[in-house]
Amino acid sequence: MDKKTNTSSRRKFIGDAAAIGALGALGLGAVVSSCNRRPEYTAPVFPVQAPDGPLLKAGVVGCGGRGTGAAINFINAGPNLEITALGDVFQHRLDRCRNELREKQGVEVADENCFVGFDAYKKVIDTDIDIVILCEPPHFRPVSFEYAVQSRKHIFAEKPVGVDPVGIRSVMAAGKMAEAAGLNVAVGTQRRHQRDYVKTFEMVKNGEIGDLVSANCYWNQSKLWHVNRQPGWTDMEYMLRDWVNWQWLSGDHIVEQHVHNIDVVNWFFEKHPVSAVGFGGRHRRPTGDQYDFFSVDFVFDDNRHMHSMCRQIDGCTNNVSEIIFGTKGYTNAQNKIWDYDGNLIWEYQYPLGENGEPTNRVAVSPYDQTHINLVNAIRTGEYLNETQNVSEAVITAMMGRQSAYTGREVTWGEMMESSMDLGPDEYRMGPVDIPPVAPTPGTAPS
Repeated sequence: MDKKTNTSSRRKFIGDAAAIGALGALGLGAVVSSCNRRPEYTAPVFPVQAPDGPLLKAGVVGCGGRGTGAAINFINAGPNLEITALGDVFQHRLDRCRNELREKQGVEVADENCFVGFDAYKKVIDTDIDIVILCEPPHFRPVSFEYAVQSRKHIFAEKPVGVDPVGIRSVMAAGKMAEAAGLNVAVGTQRRHQRDYVKTFEMVKNGEIGDLVSANCYWNQSKLWHVNRQPGWTDMEYMLRDWVNWQWLSGDHIVEQHVHNIDVVNWFFEKHPVSAVGFGGRHRRPTGDQYDFFSVDFVFDDNRHMHSMCRQIDGCTNNVSEIIFGTKGYTNAQNKIWDYDGNLIWEYQYPLGENGEPTNRVAVSPYDQTHINLVNAIRTGEYLNETQNVSEAVITAMMGRQSAYTGREVTWGEMMESSMDLGPDEYRMGPVDIPPVAPTPGTAPS
């Protein structure tokens, strides 16, 4: 597929928070009004479906629930899109994904394009695909991301794109390589592709709540899932099956899950925090070595603060949201703005249903919209690369994690210079020298 190589001839979407085009490469940029007012920012208008074009083939690395879902989101994005290769460490996960694609989407993946093992990512990427969908456990994502760029494939990468500083720096470097090669990269921070969030950002960007002052963000929910070890499983097999509960595989839930909310605040503030002081603990988690909860005070370079809170414990009050405070009012970042007298001064207008009833949902699922925007970028010559955005959000979350683990203040500079590289030295179905012990603040290494 021909790609535009003259960077001055295309609107670049490199995800720089300072430029917050966040999604601007898919729509209109800022329109200058008068010299006495800030420039007006216009939110992009997303296509409801990717335009038609030559066949685009995608392969999936990581065939669990999220990988299967992302494959379906890709197929839903528009015409002439196919899933032609699958790869996973486990045969049963690959088979389940393959069967679901066949039964729900009528997609048949050939035997010769189904791969199992730790090198399955290479085998998928080496097939005749245009796009790779990376949904393996996050620990493995930096290596597969870099290999995909080297192999000149467009990428959808689920968040987070790594679990440690060494991995994230590798992703950031590969993202720059992708930009130089004209390869498009979309990531799983789907709120940036969610129409109500995007419109609310426009309102905030244009001063509806005044100058931003502070923010809170939350992902407090019940326990996710765990897998009990079974007789005959090696350390590696057990950890991989139970990956969401292990630091080296998931990054802990502040990185693996709460990164969504942290990314929204970074997006709206158009920058990332520079330091973090936090705490957390473990009381209920039955497997793994992660915390059950985190509470972190993040500080930006201008001394504005973001309070971040996340928890995975049953029987507690749940809250998944963001709130942004300004000098004139505040917003939930998704669909409403209030003044400080409690008056609702703006609300996103959702489309109505067939019978005129309120739907209270965006016209296109943000999960589908992410893939629509990726395919649109490939087929129209627009450029989409969200590597920097997601990397900054992950580093922010890692600052909070390490502060909670150690009890110390942790800075952005420390994360960017850290040699922390989580995980075993060798990938094989055998022993893993990682004891299942959660960090103790005041004693854990930085």
